[in-house]
Amino acid sequence: MNIISDKENIRIDKYLSELDSIDLTRAKIQKLIKTGNITVNGKEVKESYKINLDDNIEINVVKEETKLEGEDIKLDVVYEDDDILVINKPSGMVVHPAPGNKEHTLVNALINYSKLSKRNGEFRPGIVHRIDKDTSGLLIIAKNDKAHLFLENELKEHNIVRTYIALVNGVINHDTGKIDAPIGRSTSDRKKMEVTSKNSKEAVTNFKVLERFKNVTLLELKLETGRTHQIRVHLKYIGHPVCNDPVYSNNKNIDNYGQLLHAREITFIHPTTKEKMTFTSEPDNKFNEIMKIYEEK
Repeated sequence: MNIISDKENIRIDKYLSELDSIDLTRAKIQKLIKTGNITVNGKEVKESYKINLDDNIEINVVKEETKLEGEDIKLDVVYEDDDILVINKPSGMVVHPAPGNKEHTLVNALINYSKLSKRNGEFRPGIVHRIDKDTSGLLIIAKNDKAHLFLENELKEHNIVRTYIALVNGVINHDTGKIDAPIGRSTSDRKKMEVTSKNSKEAVTNFKVLERFKNVTLLELKLETGRTHQIRVHLKYIGHPVCNDPVYSNNKNIDNYGQLLHAREITFIHPTTKEKMTFTSEPDNKFNEIMKIYEEK
């Protein structure tokens, strides 16, 4: 994997450990540096090396003995052609394998179903963007490297429009809003993200109220950026965490289904035909059942 640094005068191990795109701990990164599996501009460096702007950092993650296997898991395929798949991911399914979790993921199902782009490596074939395990909804999958590169650039330029719906705690009185608050990894819990000015990245979420109830509000949300847990962190930040969120909601959840957050619509330009395409999907029955309970509370 190649990364072009966008910061400078930061230790390379620290910089890489804070990148959402690689999912490696600082200890793992330091080990890869010591074994020569991370280089800068083609040369080996020490973990104390301070990066320069536009450094070319190459990461070679040593393959583990366990080979990733395809699994016969039914996929909800919304659209398919020679270049892409649009998948409606269910709540509870992890998008790609990680240490300690190499089975029953969306990638396991995709490997069994189709040929995929190899641009993101063996453990993330075809994955252009992600949504959280307990977030349901639409994802674009690339079937070849050319399509993947095009979509990757479109995502970087914010040309892919992703629209979500979420049921949140509390009643939001204003009809629309924009949350512009940088997000970084929590200093107290590495598994969480938070709004912070330290080692953070720009994060912007726009929302519109769809319906108000006694104690909750149904929102439509559009992302301008795509940070880890962005919607969930931003909504907690403004005091209206997503209902049933096991991580960011302070309220007692009524079911272990997970957060009531669904990627309902996605609009993008097709990598080959250059046609503008829009796909929609509605939440599943379980989502709607839990939402109804919250609305009537």
